[in-house]
Amino acid sequence: MSTLLSISIALLAGLMMTRAFKPLKLPSVTAYLIAGVLIGPYCIGAFGFDGIGFTSADAVHSLSLISEVALGFIAFSIGSEFRLSDLKKTGKQATIIGIFQALTATLLVDLALYAVHKAMPDKLTVPQLITLGAIATATAPAATLMVVRQYKANGPLTKLLLPIVALDDAVGLIVFAVSFGIAKTMVSGQLDMISILVNPLVEIVCSLGLGAVMGWLLTQLEKMFNSNTNRLNMTIAFVFLTVSLSMIDFKVGPVHISFSSLLVCMMLGTVFCNICPLSEDLMEKSDKWYSPLSALFFVISGAELELSVFGDWAIVVIGIVYIIARSLGKYVGAFASAKATKCSPSICKYLGITLLPQAGVALGMCTTAMQLGEQGNLIRNITLFAVLIYELFGPLMTRQALMAAGDIKPKSKEVEERRQIKLDAAKNKTEE
Repeated sequence: MSTLLSISIALLAGLMMTRAFKPLKLPSVTAYLIAGVLIGPYCIGAFGFDGIGFTSADAVHSLSLISEVALGFIAFSIGSEFRLSDLKKTGKQATIIGIFQALTATLLVDLALYAVHKAMPDKLTVPQLITLGAIATATAPAATLMVVRQYKANGPLTKLLLPIVALDDAVGLIVFAVSFGIAKTMVSGQLDMISILVNPLVEIVCSLGLGAVMGWLLTQLEKMFNSNTNRLNMTIAFVFLTVSLSMIDFKVGPVHISFSSLLVCMMLGTVFCNICPLSEDLMEKSDKWYSPLSALFFVISGAELELSVFGDWAIVVIGIVYIIARSLGKYVGAFASAKATKCSPSICKYLGITLLPQAGVALGMCTTAMQLGEQGNLIRNITLFAVLIYELFGPLMTRQALMAAGDIKPKSKEVEERRQIKLDAAKNKTEE
């Protein structure tokens, strides 16, 4: 009962916060995150009212399955943007920009944190800064997609952005695996080439392979039904099934076989949207179905943000340096590579801003970094600090960038007037 009550309170808090923030014209994702912070362990939850808020980090983590499923649907939706007809136009640009901006962010964060290491060697070690540099590659696809969906963004920047966000995670997995392998070698003194090179490549290949097989199988099973309702049910069931299969991991000798749920579900969406003739209609319906899950995902993410990280001045200083260096790396990398691939001036100017949000993938990386023992704690806290800042301000900056690029169109006066007439009519009916 307490779990069900927590879920309902979280969803209601998120929805009410969007109304409270409506005059400020903030993206819904920002409102959901702030709602999560307010009902989390550091605000209302701290008073110990079980059911009204999350009283502890364990209470938040108990809903992690919802976050996994929601992230699976978000990745599935992003995968649907990889239509071959569109990739023929933007595929080369997205690949070059996706790789270059990620590596530029890593390089600048490494350089900036190395300077901090020289100034404060007792606070930040080389293995820690190398790992943080790798975490800098990750971008939050969930926040970006939600802003795009909420404001119905459509245009050259949006069409290029979504494939880049998806590719960014694949690049991030490789960079993190190599960098973290080097960091572990420096800490333990033992070189492990399987962890550095083989495991990340196996994870990516297995993830893409599983997603492709599931996408093909879903398409074949959809042919058995004539009802769109049953087809939608089949689609939803397959996303659940794919998320559960991606949680499997095992070892074959020294090689660790694992899957990235993000990559698996993205590939599921990609294959499905390219080979199923009914995919466009089904994807649109599934987007509406998982909307409450998406809202819950961000409220839970907000509740997971640990405000205690502000209590250590070293974390704040290193975190600020990390945020500035990563933001600069993302922007400069995107600007330079977009210009080199002959993108339009508006894409060159605004693309980097849309790549700033950071959340789930980065948090997963910092969880892995805890294998460094005591040194992993600092990495985790700095990542949490950065995620808190990026998630609160990143969606707003993404919206502003998409508006400035012309991908978000302001509502016409006629549309606003029609909406107001409907609201007035409903109000009058209620009063009668």
